[in-house]
Amino acid sequence: MCGIVGIVGKTPVNQSLYDALLVLQHRGQDAAGIVTCHKGKLYLRKANGLARDVFHTRHMLRLKGNMGLGHARYPTAGCASSAEAQPFYVNSPYGITLAHNGNLTNAKELTRDLFVEDLRHINTSSDSEILLNIFAHELQMQNKLRIAPEDIFKAVAGVHRRCRGGYAAVAMIPGVGLIGFRDPYAIRPIVYGKRETDQGTEYMIASESVALDALGFERVRDLEPGEAIFISKGGQFYAQQCAANTVKSPCIFEFVYFARPDSIIDNVFVHKARSRMGKKLAKKILREWPDHDVDVVIPIPDTSRTAALTLANELKVRYTEGFIKNRYIGRTFIMPGQTVRKKSVRQKLNAIDLEFKGKNVLLVDDSVVRGTTSQQIVQMARDAGAKKVYFASAAPPVIYPNVYGIDMPSASELVAHNRTIEEVEGLIGADRMIYQDLQDLIDAVMKKGKTDIDRFDTSVFNGDYVTGDVSDTYLEQLELLRNDGAKSQSEMADKSVIDLHNDS
Repeated sequence: MCGIVGIVGKTPVNQSLYDALLVLQHRGQDAAGIVTCHKGKLYLRKANGLARDVFHTRHMLRLKGNMGLGHARYPTAGCASSAEAQPFYVNSPYGITLAHNGNLTNAKELTRDLFVEDLRHINTSSDSEILLNIFAHELQMQNKLRIAPEDIFKAVAGVHRRCRGGYAAVAMIPGVGLIGFRDPYAIRPIVYGKRETDQGTEYMIASESVALDALGFERVRDLEPGEAIFISKGGQFYAQQCAANTVKSPCIFEFVYFARPDSIIDNVFVHKARSRMGKKLAKKILREWPDHDVDVVIPIPDTSRTAALTLANELKVRYTEGFIKNRYIGRTFIMPGQTVRKKSVRQKLNAIDLEFKGKNVLLVDDSVVRGTTSQQIVQMARDAGAKKVYFASAAPPVIYPNVYGIDMPSASELVAHNRTIEEVEGLIGADRMIYQDLQDLIDAVMKKGKTDIDRFDTSVFNGDYVTGDVSDTYLEQLELLRNDGAKSQSEMADKSVIDLHNDS
């Protein structure tokens, strides 16, 4: 999962790109990068770390120009090498830069084809570099010195024909303009907006609408599945559908966990969707456990607060905050290694004893992935004096890996994989475990009449991969790449990588 942003402005965009990355930082804390264009020349800064640590005054002064794009990275394959920080650049044709959110499921085949047929070399293990080179090759095949919007849309159509998986991308061509495009299933989010200035209209493309809001851009709409938009350096806007047989199938986990609650994705207010998740979950509890003895509902901060509050109101049970969060600790389920992950939970959360002592507590989280965090939190609640500890998840059991850009663990490391709910209860130490039903989750997000979503990618819950190209062999290979042992080896290898792209 990554955050992407692109701006075509009338004044320098370096500060706006930086501000947007801060707003999108929740989508990736591994690395950050910005590239700008001034008089046909590109200026790039990227490195490992948070945006606030990557960009200093000296870097910002070098990022000249009224057009640029930015990226906040979270590594899908667990690799933390700064060589894979984005945006990526390829000099032929025209000098194209690209920032990407998602994952290509046919990356291995594309790498081979790029070398054998297109004579292009891929220097990293990032599929973003693959996507860039596919786009570059499709443009180069048109053999034009000066390119028009229709040439760009033709190249994006070629990308859609060759690439499989979930992807949203922004690309920039020096002296030409900014391009945004979304995969034919619209799995990953991307939205654009505009703002009027004294000098004219400025455009912004971003992963989430909250970035537009923060910078004073008016949200126009999300990109459609398979659609591309092009904004020339002078501010002319063009849009075209570039794929056939599209199906709008956004990733439902965006609404469960990843997106900020103040974002709107495909005309769905994330905050409202999470509120409805809590209501649906409460109705399930009342239906299946009408004589419950819950004294208090406590959310596990931060994402679950909206669902937990609605759930408590529906149950007519007191809602309170019981955990204080240290906001300077990263997300635990993307941390490599169980030892580091377990240690970080205690550093991240601290229980307020008086809210637990002598009470039957219902803890509410947005989802349960590995179960490591849940187990630690249940024990913290008991240590704080809870009489009974129940655990509710606003999402169904996560039992399959994600292949479209979320770095979930291998299937064998998912706590609910090949286990009953009772077995999960035992593993996390809860007195009772309550999961959301999948249909209730879908109904909570897809409010009829408010969105034109055709379906959702719910593959992490039911193994139904919307692109239809995910085989058992692919999942077996993914298991080998994503388990903690593989990630530890990857980290050791990364220490020897020399970053040739970093502007220090």
